[in-house]
Order: sequence, then structure tokens, then C-alpha cells
Amino acid sequence: MVHLLSCRGVSKSFGGLRALKNVDLTVNRHEIAGLVGPNGSGKTTLLNLISGFYKLDSGTIRFMGEDISHFPPYKICVKGIAKTSQIVQSFPEMTTIENVLVGALFGGNNKIKEGKDAVQRSKELLEFVGIPENKATIPVRNLNLAELRRVQLAKALATEPKLLLLDELLAGLNPTESDRAIELIKRIRDQGVTVLIVEHVMRVIMGLCDRVTVLHHGEKVAEGTPREIAKDESVIKIYLGKKYILYRD
Repeated sequence: MVHLLSCRGVSKSFGGLRALKNVDLTVNRHEIAGLVGPNGSGKTTLLNLISGFYKLDSGTIRFMGEDISHFPPYKICVKGIAKTSQIVQSFPEMTTIENVLVGALFGGNNKIKEGKDAVQRSKELLEFVGIPENKATIPVRNLNLAELRRVQLAKALATEPKLLLLDELLAGLNPTESDRAIELIKRIRDQGVTVLIVEHVMRVIMGLCDRVTVLHHGEKVAEGTPREIAKDESVIKIYLGKKYILYRD
């Protein structure tokens, strides 16, 4: 079986700090895969390696069968991988639609050749992620956190990704906003985009993911369905905590 994404023996250190050690990870087409673990376990580092923001020390990363281990970020984006960040990245003085246009015009999508096509696509994406039309022409500095996260998602989708990397997209959202974001991620998957998500809220992981990989101190310690992970005694000990047993029917 050819996985959409395959990471083999991935290792990364920063000076004397080992962030990842010999991590294997696969993501299949059209699934929502979860990546969890304690703070400092290497989750964001792994996403940054996949997206080309960091360079591997050793190991390989293959996407659609092609070795992308040493590709720069722009080339990885062209290949079909887009990533959102824990801390929202935007152009604060630009309008909402201008922010999405950046992705549509310069993010690696070769299908959009003309500005008018990019504008139309950006409008469609803002509607898709739930940004009202009257907020399309205001500077993004005037948006709230939930709206900023939705604009960041629209920018990533504007590059027409095959694989979407979401790094704590729901951080800082209230329960209602989180539920809306969960449904939006499902709709993205239903449109044919594969998702790899880093998230700390187990309610989200349990209700959203097909498979979950657990990292601890830079190493993979478990992998399976959300239910299997919730019953794994080592995961309970190092990450979930014994109180979680009460909620894992």
C-alpha cells in the first residue's frame, strides 16, 4: 500500500536537545489522522519537518511516493501540502480577502492564472470557512481569534492542498467555536483533502480522527484508533492521566 504521507526514521535535534528520534508515521488518503502527546513531545517539530520549515537530521519523508525530505517549503506547498500554525500568522494591515488571495496567487496553486479567478476562489473559501461577506474587506487585525483561525484555514485551502497539516487549530476557542471547527474539518475531509491534526483536547481527537499517533520525548509510543489509544495504559500514564479512565467507555 502506498501511503499519501510516509515518515521513516525521522530524527531532529536542536543543539543538544533531541526533539525527535527515529519516528515513523504514515497518513492514508482521505483520513483524518491525529498527532498527540505532552508539551515538548515533538508534535509541532514533526509538522515543521513535513512542511519543509525544518530540515531533517536523518530519516526520509515521502509524499505520494516521492521523497520530499530535502525540498524547500515553497516546493512542498506546490506538491500539495499546506500547514496552519499554533500562533495565527497573517498580514494584519491587509484585508481578509487579500490574506486569502496570497494563498491563491502565490501559494503553489498553478490552476489559478488570473487575478479575477483568485478573487472568486478566495470569496468562495471565506464563505466555506464561515467568514461573513461584510468582513471580507476589513483589515484582519480587526477580527477575533476564531475568525483569524478561519482565515488562516482559508489561506491554506487556497493553495489547493492534498494534505492539510493543522497545528492546534482549535486552541483558544470556546466549546461552541470548537464544535463548528470540528464540523468544518470534516467537511474539508469530505471534499477529498487528507488531514493531519495536532490537538490536545481529547474530546476533539476522539470525535474527529480515524487514527492517532502518540509522541513522548520525541519518540512514537503508541498508534491506533482513538478508542485503542484511550485504553492504552502507557498513554494513560504518560499523557491522559488516570482520571481519563472515567470517560473512556
